[in-house]
This record gives sequence, structure tokens and C-alpha cells, in this order.
Amino acid sequence: METTEGDVAGLDGTEGMVRVGEGAGRGSRGARAGNPLYDHGPLRMNAAATHLEHEDGTPFFWLADTWWMGLSDRLRWPRDFRRLAADRASRGFTTVLIVAGLYPDMPAFDPRSRNEAGYAWQPGFDAINPAYFDAADRRIAALVDAGLVPCIVGAWGFYADLAGTDTMLAHWRNLVARWGAYPVVWCIAGEALMAYYETDEWKGYARLGLHERMNYLPEGRCQAWSDVARSVRATDPFSRPLTIHPTRVGRAQLDDPTLLDFEMLQTGHMGLPTLADTVDMIEQSRRSEPQLPCIVGECNYEGEGASSGPEVQRYLFWMVMLTGAFGHTYGAEGIWQVNRPQRAYGPSPHGMAYGPRSWQEVMRQPGAAQVGAAARFLGTLPWWRIEPHPEWVTPRHEPGNRLSAYAAGIPGELVLVFVPLQALWSLGLGNMRLGSLEQDVTYRVTFFDPVTGTTSEAAAPLQADATGVTTLPQPPLVQDWVLLVERADADRSDGAPAAG
Repeated sequence: METTEGDVAGLDGTEGMVRVGEGAGRGSRGARAGNPLYDHGPLRMNAAATHLEHEDGTPFFWLADTWWMGLSDRLRWPRDFRRLAADRASRGFTTVLIVAGLYPDMPAFDPRSRNEAGYAWQPGFDAINPAYFDAADRRIAALVDAGLVPCIVGAWGFYADLAGTDTMLAHWRNLVARWGAYPVVWCIAGEALMAYYETDEWKGYARLGLHERMNYLPEGRCQAWSDVARSVRATDPFSRPLTIHPTRVGRAQLDDPTLLDFEMLQTGHMGLPTLADTVDMIEQSRRSEPQLPCIVGECNYEGEGASSGPEVQRYLFWMVMLTGAFGHTYGAEGIWQVNRPQRAYGPSPHGMAYGPRSWQEVMRQPGAAQVGAAARFLGTLPWWRIEPHPEWVTPRHEPGNRLSAYAAGIPGELVLVFVPLQALWSLGLGNMRLGSLEQDVTYRVTFFDPVTGTTSEAAAPLQADATGVTTLPQPPLVQDWVLLVERADADRSDGAPAAG
């Protein structure tokens, strides 16, 4: 016989027996079968701090979708939530970014933030609403049962001002207590240093250029979220991986970057022009001290501003991955704010709406399918050992020309080359040279079609000349391509751990 203790009405002083066993829902045999989160365990950073891995050491490939408002009743439970989760899992996504009730793009206690049990907090932030989180529990469990890691964003950055640091500390104690036993990733805040919309501070920030924003570091908000990050570190008994979603650069959001396990970057939403800035920021992150593995946490949502279509999505994926990120985050207008048929999200605080299309329509966009296919292709390779080697291909991308070729690989084993369409046109087809190959070794070339997700073999093998250089074969179609060059005698019959 046990007696409960607590400050929630109806739960203090209750006596009874507790029986623990396998149920029909979360953690059941059906949910566990083939689920990497149950087969291999929750996530941690690997010993070298270069990527995430499961508890048993299996590398984990981060391909995230962005559902900022997915715990609200805009994404109805259970049918719609489970449908979107199943779709994303089937396409190769492994992670979902989701905010724990204190959302972006709206004021506090906006009706759009409710779920079926109300708001996450009582008005005025007087107390947490446990019923809200009871409903949210079911959604978090559903993500895990679908094989998707919940990356839980505690609150948007301006809540450090609206609710105060003590409230955010209490908010996070609740999240750690409820969801710490799940295979989650903690994201302390979204756009952590951002002021609330329409304040004079926010209007001034919005007028800054992208590079000026990197030096925008309001001390009060930085201190608040640093205190929260320390608290989560101290109270999480499972030591789940921890990061923060930034206004630009993750390490700048906290007073101590070593509080982070990995760095997120936010690089912009301007379509093709954002690609160069994204690569610049990844390279800068990799040169920075302390060294932190990095991913892009937000960039070029598909369809936002009637822009950033599938070609931008696949360019972004391959540029990011071959520049040294350990994963990639996708987002789509219509999903992050959960537009519903005849019930679009509506205007943001700046007065304009981002778009009217429903999540059901947006779910089927080709860019999501193409980045999923790219992740599955990488999942057949030892991707966690692949390092950027731009010097291996000529001509190659460089500052000021990021739409040329990208190369990465494992010396002596394999090379991956991404050739954007613009590079094919500017070079003339079939005039790209690859170096650093061993002499007297025969190499096979596989073309990966980033549009269809299919592969084909080049007609003839490659051999390097006396300087270790060869000419890459001409691809079959005029479009962007990924080429895999590996020793003809390489044996990958055992495969690599699946992406995720």
C-alpha cells in the first residue's frame, strides 16, 4: 500500500496499490516491434561528441520535421496527430520539433494555443494546468511509438519576459518530470534571445541585417535561459541531450556554451540566397571554440512566402550534410502552425499570414519526400564517419560561390559529391575532376537521383591517374546530382545502421 504526496487537488493523501506491467499502449509489444527507440534505446552524444547515438551505440541520424504547435488542438487528437506522425516516419524522418504549450507567433493565452484541456498555464501564470499536459502526454507517447524522437522546445524566448525566470524554471521542472523517461531531446527555448513581437526592441531587431543579428545578445534573456539550462542539467536524472533554438547561433544564446550538447543554427528564409549564408554559418560553427557538433535548426520552410520549393530543400540538405552537420531539420509552411481546412492559422503578430494551405495538403509536398529519400540513402553508408573534403573536387564551392560542387567522404573508402544544377551548366557536363584517389584501384560510381530517390550505376568504372585525379562521369539527366564514388571491391553487403 502506498500513499501519494503532492500539491495537486485530489492526488495528495491517496492510498492504493500500484501495479507495473506491460500495457496495450505505450511500450507494448506492437509499439516496440521494429521501433529503433525501443530496439536501440534513447539518445546520447557519442564519446567523440560528433553526433547522436542510441544507448546501445547505434548512430542516430537526425532528420527533423517542425511542428511548433503540434501539442495544440489545431492538430486534432488522435486521428490527425497519428496520421501526420505515421506519414513522417514513413518518409524517413526521425525527429519532431514541438513546443510545450508556450508558442511562438502569438501572444500569451491566445485561443490558438489551447488543447482540449485548455491552456498550458492558468491565466497570469499562476499555476500549471495539469490537464493540458495530461493531453500532451498522449501526443508525446504517440511520437515515440511512431519511432520519432520528440525534440521538446520548452517555450519561446520571449516568455522569459512575459512569465519570468521563476515560472520558466517551474515549467521545465514539470517537463523533465513528465517526459524525462522518454527518448527525448531537450531544447531549452525557441529563438531564445528574441523579444516579444511589436515591442520597440523587437522592431529594432527586425531591422538589423542577418550578420548584425549575430551580435544581438540581450543580457537579461541570456541569463534567464542560462539559469534554466543549468536547472535542467541538474534535475534531469536521465541526462537527455540538450540544445537551444537560436535567433541565429546557438552558442550565443547562453552565457556558457558548454551547457549545450550540440549547437543549432537558424539561417534564414530567403530561398536560394539563404543557402550561401547557411554554409558560411556551418563552417564558422565548426571553427568555433568550444567545439560543438551542429545542425541547422530552422531554414527555408518549404512553401513559406510561396518560395523554397523542392529544389531548395534538396540543395539545402546536401549542402548542410556535406559541410559537416550531423543532421538536418526540415520545416513547411502549413505544418509548423497547423493550418486546418477552413481554419487557417491566420495573421501573425506583424499582421500578415504565412499562408493558407492546410497541413494535409502540405504534408504531401515533394521537398519532404526528397529530403527523406536523401536521409535513407545516407543511412546505407557509414554517414557518421563522413567528413567534409571540399578540396577533393575541382572546381568546388567557396565563399562567394556556394552553388558549385561539394565533396565529403572517408579517405580510402568513399567520396560523396553533390553537384548542383548551376555547377553542371557552368562547367559543361562531365568536366568535373575528383582527386585524392588511390592509384591502381578501380572505383565504381553510383548516381543518386535526389529528385526521385533512385540510384543507377555509371557505365564504366573509374581509375585515377598518376596524381590521384580522375574525371567524374557525366550524369544521365540535366539536373542536380549526388555521386557516390567507392572502391569497386568495397563490401557493404552488411549495410549500415538505418537512418535513425
